[in-house]
Amino acid sequence: MTDRAKRLRKLLTVQEKLKALHETRHAGYVAAAAAAHTDAEELVDRFDAEGSLAMSFPDVYNRHISSALSRERANQRLAEAEAGRVAMATARTNMVERAWREVSRADERSRTERDLLELLARKPEK
Repeated sequence: MTDRAKRLRKLLTVQEKLKALHETRHAGYVAAAAAAHTDAEELVDRFDAEGSLAMSFPDVYNRHISSALSRERANQRLAEAEAGRVAMATARTNMVERAWREVSRADERSRTERDLLELLARKPEK
């Protein structure tokens, strides 16, 4: 393997790790948004339930519901931004992988041609 192929392989490994990082972060933001949404729904359900303390402290419940909905929106925005980063990382990874495969194929071709030439050179003449 030539130096260029080795460098491209290392770059491909780094790009794959970066892509995995962005995918993990995206999944974390989606999970956090879902958790905040569930939290808001539970608070609303408790607010509407009979015998709830919500009637005694409506401001507290409303504030917590607003906070949960704000967290949901914020995490959704972060997830969308991270999805863009995932797409960019995927494109870069695919580009580097194509380049690495091309260089590897060219190396293999030149190695095969060199071996063939050596074989022809060693062949005794009659």
